[in-house]
Amino acid sequence: MLALARVRPGGVSRAICLVLVGLAVAGCGINTIPTLDERAKAAWSEVLNQYQRRADLIPNLVETVKGFAEQESKVLTDVVEARAKATQMQIPPDILTNKEAFEKFQDAQNNLSGALGRLLVVVERYPDLKSNQNFLALQSQLEGTENRIAISRRDYITAVKDYNTELRTIPGRWWRALLYPDAEPMENFSVAEETTKVPEVKF
Repeated sequence: MLALARVRPGGVSRAICLVLVGLAVAGCGINTIPTLDERAKAAWSEVLNQYQRRADLIPNLVETVKGFAEQESKVLTDVVEARAKATQMQIPPDILTNKEAFEKFQDAQNNLSGALGRLLVVVERYPDLKSNQNFLALQSQLEGTENRIAISRRDYITAVKDYNTELRTIPGRWWRALLYPDAEPMENFSVAEETTKVPEVKF
């Protein structure tokens, strides 16, 4: 109580003014760009996590198919090579704002999706493989992962759209010019929707 009593009236009004200014600044969008930036980066991390999850399933899937259909060596080799290219690709720190690097990453993942699709089509010719419990478990995990990839890509697309829109519209353009001159628009997935769908394979 004594401490409060010693505060000068001018000090109280100054503190109230600072609080009001702080609230006004917070409410006018000064933090929107970094907030949306972090949201987009988090969404990108989830995309990478799901692609890695898919890559981790592939060796077991290939080995299982090989046990029943070793003569399909071309298809199996295509999957292994596509996985190697996708997982060994060096991802630069600026990939989200680097169009060329983003497109290379996207192409590598699309090639892997295509190779997997061809592998699953081959499975149609092997009834014993289609009924193998290990294969069925792997197929189920792969389908679940493809669904997670689709969801994480959708979330990333939305997050990047919000971020890029903020950079191009007012007051975001003003805040970018004043406080965030290094903020660059992020790249987004541009593949046609039909090419990103998982091939439908009925077992």
